[in-house]
Amino acid sequence: MQLTTQDELFGYEIIETVGIVRGNTVRARNIGKDILASFRNVVGGEISEYTKLLAEAREQAIDRMIEEAKSKGADGIVCIRFTTSSIMQAAAELFVFGTGVRLKKKR
Repeated sequence: MQLTTQDELFGYEIIETVGIVRGNTVRARNIGKDILASFRNVVGGEISEYTKLLAEAREQAIDRMIEEAKSKGADGIVCIRFTTSSIMQAAAELFVFGTGVRLKKKR
């Protein structure tokens, strides 16, 4: 599966658009990690517990988007975008979407 945030993929021609494809996940924070994060908030620096949580959420959302694209017969996704939203106090949704396409390699 070819993926890009651009409108087209270098070296490929889009021969068909299959439609919007998307993936999402909702993740909740962990009380133990919140304690560590609160401490880091006081002393400064990266909150690695949340960095890891969001990285895992991004990967899961991308995997789900790819599965939807494959189910529609796409072999590429263009114009990929990410959004996040707060669901409740301790949980957030990560949503990824793009346009599923069928590709042909340029000669």
